Amino acid sequence: MQIYYFVSYFFIYGFLGWCTEVAFATVKQRRFVNRGFLNGPICPVYGIGVGSVVILLETKELSIAALYLVSTALVTAIEGMTGYLMDKIFHHKWWDYSNQPLNIGGYVCLVFSLAWGVACVVIVRVIHPVFRKGVEMLPFTLGIVLAVVFSGVTFVDMCATAAEVLKLNKKLETMDKIAGELKEISDRLGENIHENVMETLERSQETRRQLVESAAELRGKLENASEEQKRFIEERIERMEEKIRENRYREEQRAITAELRGKYAELKGRYTELSERTTRITRRLLGAFPRMQSRHHGEMLNELRSRMRRKAE
Repeated sequence: MQIYYFVSYFFIYGFLGWCTEVAFATVKQRRFVNRGFLNGPICPVYGIGVGSVVILLETKELSIAALYLVSTALVTAIEGMTGYLMDKIFHHKWWDYSNQPLNIGGYVCLVFSLAWGVACVVIVRVIHPVFRKGVEMLPFTLGIVLAVVFSGVTFVDMCATAAEVLKLNKKLETMDKIAGELKEISDRLGENIHENVMETLERSQETRRQLVESAAELRGKLENASEEQKRFIEERIERMEEKIRENRYREEQRAITAELRGKYAELKGRYTELSERTTRITRRLLGAFPRMQSRHHGEMLNELRSRMRRKAE
């Protein structure tokens, strides 16, 4: 029976928590924002936190002060553990209290913990008795059916959201890799990125052709030349062959430059496409958690968020 009641309270307070978050965000941003981690109208951390408090403390004969202290400690521990686990599993910090005094790792802070305690006292002593009677009045079979249906839908929602976050991580990793390759190519191109490569290459090829023809012509004169003339001609041929080798090297470098420019343009196109193409769930998550930070690809996440803002304007 305790499991049945906990599941019921999880959905009740998870939904009320979602309504609270949405109302706060709507007033602050003056537009509707789905503030939950899931797509559906529920905030699991509220459902787990408040559900645990009412299940564990509603039957205890505690003073207001004791109820406040115990509930504050309990919801703070649940919020901190939830934030830590989500950070480790998804490699994102979903909320951040680092700018608040007396915070622990940015997952919890004193101000919000104290507010949680006040809210829990009001819920346990005033609000929860009403919901408990409502759950008790609901036919048990119907309650089980509703709990199973809601749990199934929430599980599917959670799987879909988790899969989307993992795809987002892969996308950020790819963007980060491409950005690194673009920087490397840009460094290699240096100041010559704006040169007209093909025109220079054509001139280089013409010069090389002339050198090869001149060297061949000189070799033809070796047979009828005197020893002194042969030495002179051989020295000229050697200098020409050196120029031919240098010319060939420059041609290769210019060809490499042209190839790098082509690769740069291709990578830049891929990067732009990745950064501008976002799914509905990704857009919702970034809107719901404006302080979300990526542990490994923070710069790419900020780039994605900036492009979303520019498109929305």
